Amino acid sequence: MKYVLMFIETEEFAERLEAMGELEQQAAYAAVGQWFAEHADKITHHVRLAPVHTATTMRLDQEEAVVTDGPFVEGKEVVSGFAELEVADLDEALKIARSWPACPIVEIRPAS
Repeated sequence: MKYVLMFIETEEFAERLEAMGELEQQAAYAAVGQWFAEHADKITHHVRLAPVHTATTMRLDQEEAVVTDGPFVEGKEVVSGFAELEVADLDEALKIARSWPACPIVEIRPAS
């Protein structure tokens, strides 16, 4: 089955990461790299998204499409990246998500 793990940053997580010294940041990024390496046989695609302030939103619920700079809503939690997995079932996706070493929230969704 295919699942997408969406990695969700909180303001607190982003502030902690920014406050880290260079060596601590390098260790945090190395842990993420290690996680991807450990699960490379299950990950079919992954992307780190650009910061939320670079977003463009298009609203299609009106007669004319409305395009605005920035996210649809300001939030304390933002999707910062995702990984697509090919696994046996939800339990396996949950096991992999549980070992994520970075953002404090991971949303798991089936994909087709």
